Amino acid sequence: QVQLVESGGGLVQPGGSLRLSCTASGTIFSIKPMRWYRQAPGKQREIVATISNGGGSTDYADSVKGRFTISRDNAKNTMYLQMNSLKPEDTAVYYCNDAWATMPWGQGTQVTVSS
Repeated sequence: QVQLVESGGGLVQPGGSLRLSCTASGTIFSIKPMRWYRQAPGKQREIVATISNGGGSTDYADSVKGRFTISRDNAKNTMYLQMNSLKPEDTAVYYCNDAWATMPWGQGTQVTVSS
């Protein structure tokens, strides 16, 4: 069955960096535009970044533009999110899914930015 597994989160100080990974199974990953989403406590899930199926086109939420970089390796069925210059407001559970959120959600990976 279709499965998404996110990893790479953790506790980091403001200004620090993390690299998240999302591995998909049970689906033809290479044909799907993909997104990173996040959900902070008490807030709705929001779109963080989007990448085209081939990886040649990307888009970012204004709040992370210039700090985060989305990428993918279709040979490994894996997508990444490089997060630099992290801020406390980036604290959230980060999820991946396709651009229409049609796949079952994974467990997410917790990112906490705090001194």
